[in-house]
Amino acid sequence: MKKQTLFVAEEGGYAGYRIPAAIALPGNRVVVFCEGRLGGLSDYGTIHILARVSTDGGETFGRVFLVAADGENTVGNPCPVFDRETGVLHLLLNGNLKDGGEAEILAGRAPRRVFSTCSEDGGATWLPLRDLTGAAKAPNWTWHAMGPGHGLQLRTGRLLMPCNHALSRDVDPRVRYVSHAMYSDDHGKTWKVGADVGPDTNECSLAELPDGRVYINMRSYRGEGCRTSAISSDGGETWGEISPERLLPDPVCQGSVLAMGERLLFTNPASALRRENLTLKQSRDLGKTWSAAAVIHPGPAAYSDLAALPGGRVGCAYECGHGTDASAAYQQIQWAVFEKTMGEEFL
Repeated sequence: MKKQTLFVAEEGGYAGYRIPAAIALPGNRVVVFCEGRLGGLSDYGTIHILARVSTDGGETFGRVFLVAADGENTVGNPCPVFDRETGVLHLLLNGNLKDGGEAEILAGRAPRRVFSTCSEDGGATWLPLRDLTGAAKAPNWTWHAMGPGHGLQLRTGRLLMPCNHALSRDVDPRVRYVSHAMYSDDHGKTWKVGADVGPDTNECSLAELPDGRVYINMRSYRGEGCRTSAISSDGGETWGEISPERLLPDPVCQGSVLAMGERLLFTNPASALRRENLTLKQSRDLGKTWSAAAVIHPGPAAYSDLAALPGGRVGCAYECGHGTDASAAYQQIQWAVFEKTMGEEFL
């Protein structure tokens, strides 16, 4: 396992860097996105989307550059997907007022928006933000969040993005989070919203299984101390029953799933209590059972995103740090690369 640091808190003019998302493109290009938070580690305030690009398959990365901003407001939750048919890299995002954070949004007192932008040159330059809120949010939703992490292009050509939302208090007084997916069948020109996966599920990640079904792995608020999952047989439009993933303990945090041939790979802080011990796990039976493959970072760690690299390698962008204070997991964003061995294990 090779590691390097991509973003460090209080360097480059930003108080902190959070919410990594990674994607591999043709031509040995890899793009790692994150939020650059100007005023501190808060989830709202003046927040920009930043990126670094690798042109050698994730071995080295170029400079940090700005992808998207909305004045002094928040732009966050980067969720990229590459359209192999058009060669366009799409990036879906969320936005809100700098002083209108999650609590205000859930209470219906502040807006939450959905944006998209795209790049036709492998992530080097980006078009202005396009507002997708009308298509991406139902009228009775308050909260909406993309991913965060990568989206998918299915074998059918459909672009499929992981999302979650919450209903207004007059519809759901408990204000429960609900995972769902949104999809485009016309290369990102228009988007549609799929059915709810189920209540008390939140940030999620998607993988297409060998038989074409879609697996969704979700952050859970069900009090079971683990992830949850479900399966779609119609490209993410509807979902089957939610199952607890008891072999994937989780401290109510984001995680990332990636399909690699017949296997699924998964990363998260593998603890039911704290954001620590970021671990890569693998399943050889399409998510029925899981085994640990590698501990990426044994100390404080939080969000992560996996990417399939050239040559059967796997990359992971992840938040981590050292110490015991509440912000220790967000000191930096690192990049790890796992080499594939003959036994198809990752070391």
